[in-house]
Parts: sequence; structure tokens; C-alpha cells
Amino acid sequence: MVDRLSALDASFLYLEDHTTPMHVGGVAVFERPGSGFDYDELLAFVRRRLGSVPRYRQKVVQVPGHLARPVWVDDQEFDISYHVRRSALPKPGNDEQLHELVQRLMSRKLDTTRPLWELYLIEGLADGRVALVTKTHQAMVDGIGAVDISQLILDSVPDGRRDREEDLWMPRPEPGFVGLAVGAVTEAVGRPGEVVENVRAAAVDARASLRKLTGVLGGVCSALGTALPPASGGPLNSSTSPQRRFAVARGKLEDLRAIRHEHGGTVNDVVLAVLTTALRSWLLFRGEAVSARTTVRALVPVSVHADGPAATERDEPTDVSLDRVSACLVDLPVGEPNPVMRLHQVGHAMRAHAESGRSVAADALVRLSGFAPSTLHALGARVAGGLSNRVFNLLVTNVPGPQVPLYAAGATMSEMFPVVPLVKNQSLAIGVTSYNGGVFIGLNADRAAVPDVDALAAMIEESVEEMIGTVGE
Repeated sequence: MVDRLSALDASFLYLEDHTTPMHVGGVAVFERPGSGFDYDELLAFVRRRLGSVPRYRQKVVQVPGHLARPVWVDDQEFDISYHVRRSALPKPGNDEQLHELVQRLMSRKLDTTRPLWELYLIEGLADGRVALVTKTHQAMVDGIGAVDISQLILDSVPDGRRDREEDLWMPRPEPGFVGLAVGAVTEAVGRPGEVVENVRAAAVDARASLRKLTGVLGGVCSALGTALPPASGGPLNSSTSPQRRFAVARGKLEDLRAIRHEHGGTVNDVVLAVLTTALRSWLLFRGEAVSARTTVRALVPVSVHADGPAATERDEPTDVSLDRVSACLVDLPVGEPNPVMRLHQVGHAMRAHAESGRSVAADALVRLSGFAPSTLHALGARVAGGLSNRVFNLLVTNVPGPQVPLYAAGATMSEMFPVVPLVKNQSLAIGVTSYNGGVFIGLNADRAAVPDVDALAAMIEESVEEMIGTVGE
């Protein structure tokens, strides 16, 4: 029996080209412990963890003639030092230099002849800090068989209690050309229509095949309740270039909670309202036409379960299982001049999903076993691949994280920024994660279309201040 990629995972490989690498990433900053934190220690640490997720030692092998979907096979020449790399900034390295390095790393595709992940140790940051930059292909991260590499290496205790002795890994023999072909033909006899779909996805129209496979178009929620018209164009829907820009914004979770307490809604509503305010300022700053009716449509992946009562962030967490991440399209009211009205409009748009009875409460999400923030960001990015880029303007993933410190090999993580991939003809993707009292926002932008992403990041922080100013009025 071969370990064949699912139709969805295979589509992410077929969709990838030099302008749209299909990996999700993250930037985590750590305080170096007194005992030290160097490359050799990280290498040994990751090696001990790989035994729990076999996928990270496997590569993708194509089936001759695309008669069947590709298969996962053990990499006979697996070299962990290829995947765990090191780099350094000129001391004392600052955030701007770190972000420049991140955007170069994220612009490069992963090598599809090797296991589809990379982890970089970045040394030389000021104050003795180090950073870990991760890249994991979306074909790998299904949340069940494989998780994001960040989830694999983070602990809730500083002593790495999850560690075990390094396993003696013996790769299974790789199936040969004849074996792959025979297996594909055998499957084709039982499912002849799937052969046509495989060839189409691989060589003709991968995006159309992906939409058919995921079925997410039928599960899109919106405030409109009807078929959605195409999203308005503009600077967020330019042709995608091969290069990226990366910027970050920071906030305090207590500030967002204070805004929610004052005006109602959820923390997620507040996050979207803050981004709406920043996008309004950014569009005006660029001289774009903004009228009272101007909107920016965001694809906001939301976690859902099959049954159960509607959940809010204030509900007590219950035992809940995550079935999938669905797509929610929200028209952000960037034309609305009043920040409180923007928040109410966003809250109204999101209420349709909350009232469906299938939303997963933020507190419950944090406690879901096996789904760390980095994995949920990756699952959200997978949803975007199944929608036409004409339907939305930008992708926003917002995942609540643990409000306690996390560690990697004894080093305390101080910040964690998601790097959400762009899809074809999209110029901006925003990832938001709360962690240990902070809110960390990563902006991944097309270098040519959004050269001023740093300005947008600053406007996000300014918009939080504006919203805080409405508390107590």
C-alpha cells in the first residue's frame, strides 16, 4: 500500500509556481537561555522530535503519466542539516534586518525533491535574542497526519518534557517506476473518472480542480446571504510577482478586550475593525478613491465543528472537536469614517457565522488538542486556495494562541508572527496570533504591488490607539 497524497494536498503542489510558493511560515523570537542556544543544540532537538511526525522525513514522488496522485515516500538520503539551517545578522541585528531576511527566505520555493519544510536559526539579534523562521508546504499540513513544524518544536514547559530518546529511523524502500505505475493502473480500474481529474489537475486547470475538490464555495458565509458579486479591484489584486515584503505590528490583548467590553462583539470583530481602519488610512495615504460605500473584501477562515450551540468568546470552553476550517467572506467597511461604526458593521457581518451554531469558541480553540496556532494558520491558508481570487481582496487569518509562555529547547518565546502565503493575483495576506498577553500581526505582501507595507503595519498600531480612545467616551 502506498501513502498517496489526498486530492487537496496534490492540488497545492500543482498550483505552485515561481510567483506563488505554497508554503506557510512563521517568525518566532526567543530569549536565549543562560545555558545557551546554538545550532548544534537545535539540530539535535529537532532530530529527537521528528519521530513523532514521520511526514517530515518523507518526500513527494510523482506517478508516471499522472495516472494517479503523487505518493509520500521515505527520503532515503534524508539530511536534517539541509532542513535545519542557520543564518546571522550583523550584530546587533534589529527588527528591520530580520524582516528583510524573512522576506527573502519566504520568496523562495521549497525543493520538491526533498521533504517539504525548512527551519532557520537566525543569530545576531540585539539583546542576545535568536529567531526561528519556519517554512512548511501546505501539501503537508492537514492538521491530522501532519502539523506545522512550529507546533512540533514548541513546549509549554522549559525542560522539553515531551522529549524522548532519538529513534533509530530506518527508511522504507522507495517504490520503483513499475510499482508506482502498476498501483496507479489498479486504482484506475476501480475509479476511472479520477484519472481524468488527476491529469486535469496536474496539467490543465489546477485551481478549478481544487475548488471542485474542496467544495468550499458551497460553504462560504457572508452577511449578504446570496451569491457574492466579484470583489472590487485595486492595489490588493495586482499580478503577483516573485518577491515579497514582510512587516509586523504588535498590540496588547488587554486593549482589544477593553474595546470589545466597551462596544460589544468579539475580539475577532475588534481585530477586523482595527485592520479596516488601517486599510482605510493606507488607501487614503496612497491617494486611492475612498467613498462612503468603499469596501475591502476579506477572506477570514473560521474554525467550525459539525454540531452544537453557537459559541462566543465568552462561553466556557467545552469538549469540542475541529472538523474543518471554512471560508467566511467579510466586506470591511473602509469607507465608514467612524471607528465605532466600523466595528459594529464588522460585527454584524461576522454574526451570520456565529449564529450558524457551528463556530468554535476562541477559548475552546486554544485548548483543542493537536491544533496549535501555526497549524491553524496553515489550514486557513489552504481554504484560500479553493476560492477564485476574484471573490476576495485579501486573506486574514486570526488564531488565538496560548496565554502562557512557550519554549523551544529551553529558550523562552517572546514573539510569534505568522507568515501567510499569497495566492495568485493577491498582494497582501495578514496573519494575527495572540500569545501570552500580546497580539502579533504578520503582513506578507507582494514586493512590487505593496512596497509600503511597513506604513500599513504602523497604521495598524495607530488604529488600535484610535479604538482605545473610544473606550469610556
